[in-house]
Amino acid sequence: MENRTKGESQMKSQLFEQDKMEKEGVAGSFLLQNRHTLKVELNGEVYAKQGAMAAYQGNVEFSFHGGGVRRMLKKVISGENVQLMKVSGRGEVFFSDFGAEVQIVQLENDSLTINTSNLLAFESTLQWDIKMVKPGMQMLAAGLSNVTISGTGLVAISSFGTPFVLQVNEPTYVDVQAALAWSSSLQTDIKSTFKVGSLIGRGNGESFQMLFTGDGFVVVQPSEAPRLPRRG
Repeated sequence: MENRTKGESQMKSQLFEQDKMEKEGVAGSFLLQNRHTLKVELNGEVYAKQGAMAAYQGNVEFSFHGGGVRRMLKKVISGENVQLMKVSGRGEVFFSDFGAEVQIVQLENDSLTINTSNLLAFESTLQWDIKMVKPGMQMLAAGLSNVTISGTGLVAISSFGTPFVLQVNEPTYVDVQAALAWSSSLQTDIKSTFKVGSLIGRGNGESFQMLFTGDGFVVVQPSEAPRLPRRG
């Protein structure tokens, strides 16, 4: 008869294969637990999208992060819907965004503008602010909401589908729901195509595209975020 160590599990499943077990990182690091989950080795504080916490271990606290009076005023004026929480303490925190793919970007004294719905988490060493694309157009171009992250540190963004990157060296047009992130140095505008919107939009006949000019890049996602109630 086979001897079994007391408390040792004999359960067998593909769930327990090594590629699905918790990944190990150093304190303060961002790493991919898998394509759809960000693991943060928390040692201090980070900021993340409200409702994005999937699991955590250790001594971790969550609190609302409004960004101060100046940014609150920008939210009201621009119609931007930036909903962040501060995550502080020591432990491991796992973030996800309805099964979207997760990308980690290292900023080195640089800045990146991100569609607010795609911003998953960023280190507290980074600064954030609301960037208006075109005053008066935000409410018309539904879903257009942008945050600029700048400084040195790690930022994680979510993408619904595997993204691709376009180098901008000529006028570049991207559906407002597909524009995930772009160089903050680029000039942006909104192009309206009411007459042909039902022909070129990817969903319900969108009639707005973002126009990018200058020298930089734009990251494009192939699908829109699911219209599900926010968690948390």
